[in-house]
Order: sequence, then C-alpha cells, then structure tokens
Amino acid sequence: MIDDTLSELSTGIEKAQVALGRELQKLRTGRAHPGMLDALRVDYFGTPTPISQMANIGVPEARMLTVKPWDKEQGKLIEKAIRESNMGFNPQSDGILIRIPIPPLSEERRKDLVKMARKMGEDCKVAIRKSRHDAMDMLDAIKKDGDASEDDVDRGKKKAEDIVGGGGREVDATIASKEKEILTV
Repeated sequence: MIDDTLSELSTGIEKAQVALGRELQKLRTGRAHPGMLDALRVDYFGTPTPISQMANIGVPEARMLTVKPWDKEQGKLIEKAIRESNMGFNPQSDGILIRIPIPPLSEERRKDLVKMARKMGEDCKVAIRKSRHDAMDMLDAIKKDGDASEDDVDRGKKKAEDIVGGGGREVDATIASKEKEILTV
C-alpha cells in the first residue's frame, strides 16, 4: 500500500515535469524551432487544427521558419493565423511557401520570457505539492485503517518528502537552464 502511494506520487511529479517541459518549449529563445507554432490553430473546415497537421514546418536557418501547406488553398488561412497571433511574426508568402523571419528578442522581451518561465516553474511546483498532499493523505488513511504500522507510514512519509524534494530540484534545474537559454544573445 505504501509503495503504491509512493509510486503514484512519483508518477504525479513526472507528469507535472513533462507538462512543464511542453510549456517551456513554446517559449521563444531567439532560435527558430517548429514547436514555436504548436499553440497556433487554424480554422480548417470549421475545426481548429494545429498548423503541424496542415503543413510541413521547416527550419532552413536559425532565424527563419518555413511553412509549406499541403493544401495550397489553406496557405492564406495559415498566414493569417500566424500574423494575428501575438507572437510578433510577420509571415511572407509566395503562394506555395510561407516564410516566417524570427526577429531578434529585445532585452525587455527576454526578461518577460524569463518571468513567464519562472511562473511556469512555480505552477509545476504547485502541482508537485498537490501530489505530495494527496500522498500524505493516503498515507494517513493507511495508518488510520491499520493497514501498516506507524513506523512504516513514517518511513513512507520521509521517502515521499525525499521524492518531492528531488522533483523540486529538477524543476529548478530545468527553469535555470531555460533562463540561461533565453538570456543568451
């Protein structure tokens, strides 16, 4: 029972960290990568559809994205969605290929991105603390029901704290790495 609870705690922490990684990937760092357009949706026959499901996204150079729609008729819709997003992109289309130059980040924008990364990290830590709280409640229920001795439950709680501490340190390391990436000119 205690091992199952600790396993659930580890799984919850891992899920929070994976979600953090996905969110951090969306932040611009000055270099182009296809994931920058993941959050954008285009109205494709009445259905909001990710651009990656409508076109090939390429990175021919560090400060340029290219989008080649599979259906040429959807090119204008994709271009419009990119232009109307608040990402600061100005796509240029030649009818077949949409080129998206990635402007360099200003110092102010870099600082804003660092703040956003820190907030995402704090949100991840909140999710980890919620998992910890749930695990502690389960361990208390095990103790109350008499399914395990008090000493075993106390050892389980200490292991849970160690797991949570390790998860928090990993989040801090991830955020520090992303901050360094954002602030590198």
